Amino acid sequence: MTQLERQLLQWIEAEPTISHKRLAQLAGISLEEIDDCISRFIARGDIAGTGYILRSETYAVVVGGVSIDIGGSALAPLVARDSNPGKVHMSIGGVGHNIAHNMRLLGVNTKLLTAFGDDMYAQRIAASCGEQGIDISHALAVPGAATSTYLYLNDPDGDMAIAMSDMAVCAEISPAYLADNLQLLNRAQLIVADTNLSEDSLQFLAENCTPPIFADPVSTAKAGKLRAVLPKIHTLKPNRIEAELLSGVKITDEESLRLAAKTLLDTGLRRVFISLGTQGVFAADHVKTLQQPCFAADMKNATGAGDAFMAALAWAYLEGTDLADSARSAAAAAAIAVEGVETINLAQSAAAVRARMNSKEK
Repeated sequence: MTQLERQLLQWIEAEPTISHKRLAQLAGISLEEIDDCISRFIARGDIAGTGYILRSETYAVVVGGVSIDIGGSALAPLVARDSNPGKVHMSIGGVGHNIAHNMRLLGVNTKLLTAFGDDMYAQRIAASCGEQGIDISHALAVPGAATSTYLYLNDPDGDMAIAMSDMAVCAEISPAYLADNLQLLNRAQLIVADTNLSEDSLQFLAENCTPPIFADPVSTAKAGKLRAVLPKIHTLKPNRIEAELLSGVKITDEESLRLAAKTLLDTGLRRVFISLGTQGVFAADHVKTLQQPCFAADMKNATGAGDAFMAALAWAYLEGTDLADSARSAAAAAAIAVEGVETINLAQSAAAVRARMNSKEK
């Protein structure tokens, strides 16, 4: 499905009796082209004939991990092989979940395809996703399995001292599971995937799904899974090290940064947004390149900024924005995230991002 087709479906959803002429005016195309689009919609089952009755609501799908994060913050320097006084807290995380949550905050109807166990953590995740408005009705509950868990300890300065992750259940997000949900995937406006998936599952998405795929490399240890599917990816969001790994180009200056982006685009990738930390983001497609500075922010916690960034890229794409405004939207969302503004409500979130886009950059 093209971006134009997705936009046409949004107009049809808002006004089911809209005329062909009005659609042509809104889209800036001919009546013949509108007729062709409507015929494709009917053939694919996107709409049910006269009256433009949509078969289903418009939505995006996130495919990735969800976990319980258990963290300890030491009150004094950590002593090995001893019990250390500190504060322990628990939250729901996982790259896939966090992106889905941020997309919901931005007003995107979001479904999460994931896997979890049948333990008490799974119950907590289900309740939380319900409160956040994330649709997990197609998620896989694996009998006898443990829900993904991430355990970490921070020193008194807030830096991570050690961590352990148990993401074994993500192996259940298999090609067979995705095949069972292929119709759901192909009726989405876009798909976001993280590399907690296996290479086989990423390959299945790339070869069988028609919506644009946005990919988050997650980490250098997992980013390599994307090499074989880069030609089928629409938007990639690596950090500097992940971009080096996937492009084979060591990034040391602006020239090598541009070369790394070009190398990635030459695979067939449509767009790349390379996160440069405090230096902002370098964005490139097959027409232009730009560097978006960070927005000024009172940083409290950098965790989650990348997930907010990816969610905003997806939201901005659905809004029909160009490369520059996509980069600004994502940088604005990341700035809000590092300030710890994660409880902003659905009605305020998109407005907050737009307001930050008009604020001062670093």
